[in-house]
Amino acid sequence: MDVSVKFLGAAQSVTGSKYLLEIDHYRLLIDCGLFQGLKELRLRNWDSLPINASSIDAIVLTHAHIDHSGYLPRIVKEGFTGSVYCTSATAALLEIMLLDAAKLQEEEAIYAHKKGYSKHNNPLPLFSTKDAEIALNLLKGYEYNESVTLSEAIQIVFHDAGHILGSSIVELLLTGQQHNKTIVFSGDLGRYDQPLHEAPSVLTSADILFVESTYGNRVNPPENTEKQFAELINEALQKNGCLLIPSFAVGRTQLLLYYLYTLMEKQLIPSTAVYIDSPMAINTTSLYKKYRRYHKLALDQFKESSIFDYEQFSYYRNQEQSMNLNEIKDSSIIISASGMCTGGRILHHLYHRLPKREDTVLFVGYQPVGTRGRKILEGDQKIRIFGMEVSVKCSVRHLNGLSAHADQSELLHWLGNFESAPKMTFIVHGEIESANTLKGEIAETHQWNNVVVPQYLESFQLFTEI
Repeated sequence: MDVSVKFLGAAQSVTGSKYLLEIDHYRLLIDCGLFQGLKELRLRNWDSLPINASSIDAIVLTHAHIDHSGYLPRIVKEGFTGSVYCTSATAALLEIMLLDAAKLQEEEAIYAHKKGYSKHNNPLPLFSTKDAEIALNLLKGYEYNESVTLSEAIQIVFHDAGHILGSSIVELLLTGQQHNKTIVFSGDLGRYDQPLHEAPSVLTSADILFVESTYGNRVNPPENTEKQFAELINEALQKNGCLLIPSFAVGRTQLLLYYLYTLMEKQLIPSTAVYIDSPMAINTTSLYKKYRRYHKLALDQFKESSIFDYEQFSYYRNQEQSMNLNEIKDSSIIISASGMCTGGRILHHLYHRLPKREDTVLFVGYQPVGTRGRKILEGDQKIRIFGMEVSVKCSVRHLNGLSAHADQSELLHWLGNFESAPKMTFIVHGEIESANTLKGEIAETHQWNNVVVPQYLESFQLFTEI
């Protein structure tokens, strides 16, 4: 058995996760994500894959975030017809996320045509709702620690990654004619001691390891997140303006609601109207009630009602309700997607709120290079939205403690569970500085020498004649 890998994404970048394994004649794609952020990265979404999509036998997803799953409708459009393996909770999330992503693609194409800011006479979506629906029919959901057979020689096991609902570390077990080998994909690892999700599962051995490096160059020391969040909220509300929080609909919004509920119950912030303006976030929140075994709140927060049913929380689904939020001037909190300000309803809120000095925009997650969120956070005075320049006069704040990604110390801690160094370790899903920094830290802390930061479209032979 010969095994090779080709990096189709998330190599020296933090988006577009796609790793193509060729196991003899079996082609397996681990993750199938969209590129986001810089235009040069986003344009890769329009490039054809270096292989025929119809020749891929199966796809395995670590979790539902769009940078790991959002290319599924496109690859279906290009001819993929195999099965897509993931956890049951991931499959449920994808029913929400892929249809939403397709709708955004279609709406953006229509809007670009209407406003004339596309260089194409008839801008088309990357994929359609029909493509997303076909992709959803290919999903197969499994539970953590369940052994799943892909072929006579290939099995996979999903382990809890502690990142979002249903997120997983994928353990790939290869049965060769002479030897058995293990390949581990970390996916996106969550933090330790967080209120919603368990710590990442412990794995102790791997012949080949792929580890994310989103925060490979950053240590987010334990902080009093409740105190910091309360201070930022009180500061914003004292201006008698609106606090706008761009938030990922999956995971981050639910964590925000947990903290807002806790802070109000402890009377650390005023009892304030909180508007959740994201249909996807609302649908995702309902899944936390259905998939209770996938998170820690199931232990004590779901006896009769849910913290998500708190009286101060209002959920806005339709566009008319969303537009009405533009008229709100009194102290209030609006949570809307997307978390990186790349699309969705948050753009309309930013368009109206950025020029207002009394308002505050609070970022609670990582902002990749090239995104609107990163530009606002770094102090750009004007931001382009809907083809127009919008002045930034509001207050801009950032809260680190809510990140769903393990920081450098937590990544090293997780890696420290391995009893011996893998034959090769690939550092993925991180910008070049972050990936290289983590590589140095791994060498110094764990004395692992064969650690590689792969390049986009680079290939490696992993095993021969096993």
